[in-house]
Amino acid sequence: MIEVSAVCLFDSFGRVLTVRKRGTSGWMLVGGKPEAGETPVQCAVREVHEELGVRLDAARLRGLGTFHSTAVNEGVPLTAHVFVSDEPVRPAVRAELAAMRWVDPADPGDNQAPLNTDLIFPLLVAARG
Repeated sequence: MIEVSAVCLFDSFGRVLTVRKRGTSGWMLVGGKPEAGETPVQCAVREVHEELGVRLDAARLRGLGTFHSTAVNEGVPLTAHVFVSDEPVRPAVRAELAAMRWVDPADPGDNQAPLNTDLIFPLLVAARG
């Protein structure tokens, strides 16, 4: 089983940022595995900074929930602590990332993580009304 923290970042059009790691084809929310002693929020803030060069304010992150799915690239059980940020961001691909793209959660395209298509994106679409 893999445990991660992930963050929904949005652009001014309400699209969600998805990322793809080097050597993989699956798109996922930005985030990653916790280091020893890290809380899910601390992990989320650190991972967003490492992968995108964006510093989030932990106090502004809103917990969306803890979800159970399958890891898109590893095919093993996944537990994801997912957060939402309302902070405007200017991300850049860094660390182990190969690419990033903004997607409409109602029509995210191919190769999205099951976490996104089965759980997170439907919640985001429903919240838009």
